Amino acid sequence: MTAWLLSGLGLLILLLAGDALVRGAVNLSLRLGVPALIVSLTIVAFGTSAPELLIAISAIKENAPGIALGNVVGSNTANILLVLGLPALLATLHTSECDSRKNYVFMLLASVLFIALAFCGVFNLVSGAILLAGLGLVLMNAFREAHAHRKACGEACADDEELEGLEEADPDMPYWKVSVYLILGLIGLPMGAHLLVENATEIALTYGVSETVIGLTLVAVGTSLPELATTVMAALRRQADVALGNVIGSNMFNLLAIVGIATLFGRIPVDPEFLHFDLWVMLGASLLLVPFVFFKQDITRVWGLILTLLYAVYVISLLA
Repeated sequence: MTAWLLSGLGLLILLLAGDALVRGAVNLSLRLGVPALIVSLTIVAFGTSAPELLIAISAIKENAPGIALGNVVGSNTANILLVLGLPALLATLHTSECDSRKNYVFMLLASVLFIALAFCGVFNLVSGAILLAGLGLVLMNAFREAHAHRKACGEACADDEELEGLEEADPDMPYWKVSVYLILGLIGLPMGAHLLVENATEIALTYGVSETVIGLTLVAVGTSLPELATTVMAALRRQADVALGNVIGSNMFNLLAIVGIATLFGRIPVDPEFLHFDLWVMLGASLLLVPFVFFKQDITRVWGLILTLLYAVYVISLLA
C-alpha cells in the first residue's frame, strides 16, 4: 500500500512541478522579450512533456528501461483512445471543423520511424540522434508556418492570438513569482520522477507484473492526465482543434523528443513484447483518427464509447 501511495504522491508532484515549470519558463521568456511564437513552439511543448522526460531518464538511471519505453508507447495509445474517448462521452468533439491533416501525417511518419528503429532491438545514441533530427524538422516546419501566419495577419495580431492560447502567459508577472515557479518546477520534477519510478518498480516486483506493463498502464495514464484535462475543457468549450492538436502534438513530441533525449543517458533495450503487440496497438490507435482528420467526421459520443472501450480491452489484455 505504501508503494501505491508514494507512486501517487510522485505523480502528483510531477504534474504540479511540470505546470510550475511551464508557467515560470513562459513568463520569464515574455518578460525578457522572447516572442510568444517561440514560447509556444518550444518552451510550452517541452515543458508539458517534462514529466515523461524525467520519468524516462530516472527509469534508465535506475535500471528500469521498460518503464521508460512503456511510458512513451502507453501514453501515445492512451492519448488517442482515452484522452479523446472520455471527453467525447461528455460532449461531441467537432473535429470536422478543424484541419490537422499535415500534423497528423507527421505524427504517422514519426510513429513508423519509431517502430522501424525499435526493430533494431535497442534505442542508442544513433537512433536517438535520428529521432531528434525528426523533431528538428517538425519544429522547423511549425516555425515556418507560424511565421507565415504572422506575416499575413500582422505582428500584433499574431502575438495576441498566441498569448490568448497560453493560459500560463502573464507578461507582467513579477520576477520573484517567476523565480518561485521555476525553482518549484526544477526541484519537483526530479523528485516526483524518482518517487514514481522507484515505487512503480516495487509494485511491479510485488505483484509479479513486468516493468513494461507498469510503464504502459499506471505510469502512462498518469502522465496523460494533463492532456486529458486539456481535452475535457476543449470539448466543453467546443474547441476541437485544441483537443485534436493537443493529442497529435503530444504524441509527436513523445516519440521524437522523449526517447531521443533519454538515449543521451543510456541505452533503452526493446522488450520483444513491444515488437509483437504494443507498438502495433499504438500505430493502430493512431490510424483510427483517419476518419476524423481526412473525412471530416466528428468524434461523437458513440465514437467516444468505442475508443474508451478499446482502451479498456487493451489494458485488460496487458494485465491478463
